[in-house]
Amino acid sequence: MANSGQEHEIHYNLVEDDEFDIVNIVVEGLNEIPGASAPSVSAGVGLKSPNSSQPRIPGRPLSQKWLHEKLGKYPAKTHVQKVMEELDAPKSGLIYLRGFDEPLYPYSDQGPPFRQQRHFFYLSGADFPGCAVTYDIPRKELILWIRRNDPRLSLWYGTTPSIDETKSKSDVSDVRYIDDLTAYLHAVLTPETGGGPLYLLSPDQLPKLSPSPPQSNLFKGLHGSGSGGLKVDTISLLPAIEAARVIKTPHEISLIRRAVSLTSTAHKMVLQRIKHLTNEREAHAVFEGFCISQGAPHQSYAVIAASGPNASTLHYDANDQPLEGRQTMLLDAGCEWGCYASDVTRTFPIRGQWTKEGEEIYKVVERMQRECIDAIRPGRLYYKLHLVACLIAVEELMKLGILYNGTRAEILARGTVAAFFPHGLGHHVGLEVHDVSGRERLLLSGSTASSSGLNNQGVPGVSVSGSRRRMKREQVTPEDLAAICREAMMDRDDVEQNVVGPPPYKGRQRLKENMVVTIEPGIYFHRPYIQSYFLSNPSHAQYINTKVLDKYWDVGGVRIEDCILVTKDGYENLTTAPKGKEALKIINAGIPGFGGGGHTGAAAGGNS
Repeated sequence: MANSGQEHEIHYNLVEDDEFDIVNIVVEGLNEIPGASAPSVSAGVGLKSPNSSQPRIPGRPLSQKWLHEKLGKYPAKTHVQKVMEELDAPKSGLIYLRGFDEPLYPYSDQGPPFRQQRHFFYLSGADFPGCAVTYDIPRKELILWIRRNDPRLSLWYGTTPSIDETKSKSDVSDVRYIDDLTAYLHAVLTPETGGGPLYLLSPDQLPKLSPSPPQSNLFKGLHGSGSGGLKVDTISLLPAIEAARVIKTPHEISLIRRAVSLTSTAHKMVLQRIKHLTNEREAHAVFEGFCISQGAPHQSYAVIAASGPNASTLHYDANDQPLEGRQTMLLDAGCEWGCYASDVTRTFPIRGQWTKEGEEIYKVVERMQRECIDAIRPGRLYYKLHLVACLIAVEELMKLGILYNGTRAEILARGTVAAFFPHGLGHHVGLEVHDVSGRERLLLSGSTASSSGLNNQGVPGVSVSGSRRRMKREQVTPEDLAAICREAMMDRDDVEQNVVGPPPYKGRQRLKENMVVTIEPGIYFHRPYIQSYFLSNPSHAQYINTKVLDKYWDVGGVRIEDCILVTKDGYENLTTAPKGKEALKIINAGIPGFGGGGHTGAAAGGNS
């Protein structure tokens, strides 16, 4: 649509409001724009962040000696008390969780590496198979149940932790052998002894107590109270654990800090070697090999080592393409430490020098991330930070000429910028790389129960069988973005803090102290997606200058991602992986003598 008449500019800012110190996006002139439903940003208007007592605090130094310092026992008792608070502190009953056994592939005697069920680990600290955990609510007794060591199995697989070893690592009331669990449950749960509800994550976690007494005689109250039977609650525990996990304990923060520190060093290792590498798989190997050598063999997610146009695929994981002729690499990789995740992304020029187009897009994303991080503090609505990132993206892409032919308000109201920034700004980090968010979501929950992962019990993000349907990144469609903008204009922050309205909102989460979240804006040029859903749609195509866009396809994508700890009055950036000018210096300095001088030209020859 042609830009006729005077452009209606809407200035935006983040303004502190009420005792919760909430961010509001203040806009002017919205009603003057015919058909507009979203704010725009004027050229040169930046986000003004309040002063924080902890702005841009770096993570630990890159020396890894402190990684192996002892942290003490895993705080399982602290975690179960947090869960009890979310359960509204019942006075009777028993919490029961079963850990995972060793998995096998179908029709095979082999399986993937063992990975403990995360809710179970949160209440036990036990990262080995064949365990269970119980919490006797009136007695405040947390017991971890483990297998006995079998000498025949130890011949093949080694020994599992003993009772004493387990007690030394986890803060639980007691550790017992699991073959005594059935008798314990009979003694604690029978109605005759005054046993209260049995809290389970899901019906398939119901313990098998046969043969004596018959199981059907004991559990007659599944999902409620049954005549002559025990009440079994499969509704309350899951949301309580997920809510408890949102705010991290100091021990958890220490583990995340260690994972992020090690990940940051591994990213630096790749930067030092990238000019000598010839294939994406080599960057993958450098990163993962360093993590393994430092005692972190498990990755939080599949490594993404995407060069050139491959970087436009959000979850690219082939990692097998040659680097010759490619401009950039997007490396999204993070290891686990003590079952806790990290999540870091860096984008950099393979040859150590940006092309004009690559540098332009990098600076756009750099500004998006910087201003969103600087705005973090307790009380802020995370989805409004996403909106700020979109406002900056629209402004900067219009400066480059990729977006044009309309006002900023018109383009943002259409959601057209989602062609280039198609995912959410970030997510929680903890025992999962895309950690649980409790009873609210940071950004979107999907337009329907099926797409959002609601199960038939109304528990967000988890099916009855316990499978979560969220990916590492949430897609933000043009319609989603328009809805976010409309929501921001409704100014309901202080009237309805827990709004459960029409999709895509199922509750809007405010940042709180000791949350760990990512800030990971990106700009991508994914040809099939842009051509199919935007250039073929006149309502979006009118705002995209294809002649200018053609110069940027080979940039692929740029994403910058850090892990951020929300502090009492600001934030701490846990991520120390080099970026920007610092990363360029490291790439160009390299490692003297590394590679024998044989592959420095591997990525040369590409003008794209």
